[in-house]
Amino acid sequence: MNDQPAASGTPASGGVRIAVDAMGGDHGPAEIVPGALDHAGAHPEDQVLLIGLEAAIRAAAGTLPPNATIVPASQVIEMHEHPALALREKRDASILVASDLVRRGEADALITAGHTGAAMAAAILRIGRLPGVDRPALAVQMIRTGAPFVLLDIGANPDSTAENLAQYARMGAIFAERVLGIPEPRVALLSIGEEKGKGDLRIQRATELLDASGLRFVGNVEGKDVTGDLADVVVTDAVTGNVVLKFFEGLSTFIFDLFRDEFRRSLRGRLAYLLLRPGIARIRDVFDYEKAGGSPLLGVRGAVIITHGRAKRRMIAFGLGVAAETARTGVPALIEEALREDAARLDAAGAGAEGRAEETTLDPEDTP
Repeated sequence: MNDQPAASGTPASGGVRIAVDAMGGDHGPAEIVPGALDHAGAHPEDQVLLIGLEAAIRAAAGTLPPNATIVPASQVIEMHEHPALALREKRDASILVASDLVRRGEADALITAGHTGAAMAAAILRIGRLPGVDRPALAVQMIRTGAPFVLLDIGANPDSTAENLAQYARMGAIFAERVLGIPEPRVALLSIGEEKGKGDLRIQRATELLDASGLRFVGNVEGKDVTGDLADVVVTDAVTGNVVLKFFEGLSTFIFDLFRDEFRRSLRGRLAYLLLRPGIARIRDVFDYEKAGGSPLLGVRGAVIITHGRAKRRMIAFGLGVAAETARTGVPALIEEALREDAARLDAAGAGAEGRAEETTLDPEDTP
């Protein structure tokens, strides 16, 4: 077999091949396999590759549909293990086998609910970065009224440069347009003030790069505005992005718990709940994070989706849908092409600046 990374182009046909780490997450095959088979049943054009311990997968799957196949892997990286050490010691781990399928071009996409650090390391080391990508970024769909927005980075790179932020913006915009269907997505930097360029030196430099990028850059957004209709892609470093994500999850849980306690407190509260139940159901639907499916790792040679460790059957099925759409629309190839164009534009701008500098330093006697 060819051990070189597979080309990052769009799959030749409408169907895609999805490598599923069937052993990852808190629930393992008991939830992941049924969720993957739900996608296989709803999308017979796609091929679902279930990677892991064959006996455990068969026990969870029962009779496999024609478009689902088991790919054996004898080892599992547990959630408590150190990712780098586990990847070295467990060469037949399910996440490594899945990554190698993408690397060899035998799968177009990968999804895992397992160890996030191990998944990112396997994707970067086995599948590889796209040409021109300095650091891949982990993105997430965040809820708001209407279409979700994309927040990145949420966990891949705690120390991001201005150039990294500009790359995240480009990759996030492509994902928002191709997978979420948002035409000409608006891009913003998350900062301490809404005025364009307000923030530290990194934000100021990123602002300059994004102003010249050709993206629909709208400047800064503050934390209070991320759920408003101000931007479709919000860019930040991994520390800030992860804090925003976890705070959002905690706050929404806290608010729903408050409502639940109030409704249960008295007969009047229970009657109020009966009256408000249709509206509450609509709000719950807005806050239904399972529909996001998972977080794409943007900037690697393939569609890699890392979903929540607590993901159950329904969220796994949505995650396969995101993985399939990311591969089907050729997001990795589009990112590669866009970054190549960005590099060419920066090179041309640099050459132009050097030429102008040489003109200004010519000796007067050298001029005609």
